[in-house]
Amino acid sequence: MKKLANLYLGLVFVTLYAPIVYLIVYSFNAGGDMNAFSGLTLEHYGTMFGDSRLMLILVETFFLAFLSALLATVIGTFGAITIYQLRQSSQNALLAANNVLMVAPDVMIGASFLLLFTFLGFQLGMVSVLLSHVAFSIPIVVLMVLPRLKEMNADMINAAYDLGASRFQMMKEVMLPYLTPGIIAGYFMAFTYSLDDFAVTFFLTGNGFSTLAVEIYSRARKGISLEINALSTIVFLFSILLVIGYYFISQEKEDKHA
Repeated sequence: MKKLANLYLGLVFVTLYAPIVYLIVYSFNAGGDMNAFSGLTLEHYGTMFGDSRLMLILVETFFLAFLSALLATVIGTFGAITIYQLRQSSQNALLAANNVLMVAPDVMIGASFLLLFTFLGFQLGMVSVLLSHVAFSIPIVVLMVLPRLKEMNADMINAAYDLGASRFQMMKEVMLPYLTPGIIAGYFMAFTYSLDDFAVTFFLTGNGFSTLAVEIYSRARKGISLEINALSTIVFLFSILLVIGYYFISQEKEDKHA
């Protein structure tokens, strides 16, 4: 039974990572396509870094992801605290509303934001994309922080108040430090969702702004370029570094509160 489970797990990992490995290998292909591997070269990486438009889009995409994740984390964290302090019936109602954006199709969300910004006369661009990313990332942060909040011993909060702490001091010294692992998880999840979002972003980029997902889609329609492979490889390696960083940060915070 154990061997069968290991075989199944191995098959799942191969299915998930084989296409990524294939993409990375061909980013070093000396040939101009993915039909056959004809030797190693860094030419495609040089072409990628020499593409000023692509590099600008890369920087703007990561800036957008970092900023939207930060704003969503702040709003989502205090939103989770507010939900936690309400009665159970109110909690259930707000959680149901919070989960709508989690289950709603991205195309519908993107179209809804497009209609809203058009109705308000809001110019499409980076700000419209930022606002939409913050909006659909907040429910993710709430779902990351709220379970941690429910695990918190209420006696810790009561003890802080008994010792004369104000509400601000209690949150700063007791609640937020305890919630830090959930907050970090929410931030990284929001960052990931923002970084790879296509459907919502596609509706709201306008003419003067683009993200990596939209740009790669636009270029892929004209034909697969190994420059895209090189770019995807860089983004994938950066994602691995983020995961490693998240692991060590969360472990350090867990050890401090153990």
